[in-house]
Amino acid sequence: MSRDDAVISYVDVKRSARGAAISLARARKPLRLCAIVIGAASLAACAQSSAVSQRSQALASRPVSAEPIRAASSAPRIHVAAARKHTPYAARKGGDTRIASQGVASFYSEGQETASGEKFNAHELTAAHPTLPFGTKLRVTDVKTGRSVTVRVNDRGPYVPGRIVDVSYSAAQSLGMIGKGVANVRLDVVQ
Repeated sequence: MSRDDAVISYVDVKRSARGAAISLARARKPLRLCAIVIGAASLAACAQSSAVSQRSQALASRPVSAEPIRAASSAPRIHVAAARKHTPYAARKGGDTRIASQGVASFYSEGQETASGEKFNAHELTAAHPTLPFGTKLRVTDVKTGRSVTVRVNDRGPYVPGRIVDVSYSAAQSLGMIGKGVANVRLDVVQ
């Protein structure tokens, strides 16, 4: 081996050693970062467990109260709108009529066939109710004006949330609610 060959191989060895040193230095940074993160996480876990045990000891030494302990939560609170449940046959004192419910009524003037199977006629005094049996006679009374009409349930509905009955166009005309479209009514089961 000549001297030139020895110098070249020495330089090659030195370059490869330097490359290995550089790649080792590059690998150390992420390893150090990983070690720091793991150390911080374990310290946080230790601190949290001691805080929890201190709170548990404080709660154990405290006298029991009637109110439940409520923990703080970072979860957002969800508000749910509650709809008033329809009670179809709440008994009323005296007489043979029973109050069915009170709420908002609307009217409809078009339709092919009702849920009972008969053809819809806007000129009859009929109504759509979600639960009452077909053929039930209802007295629908406008709470504001006091006007009332007796209708026969022959359809299902209304399907709009918050409404308790849909009356035919003729019944709505008797109640005086054609211009308004809806009315606050009381339903009494007559028969």
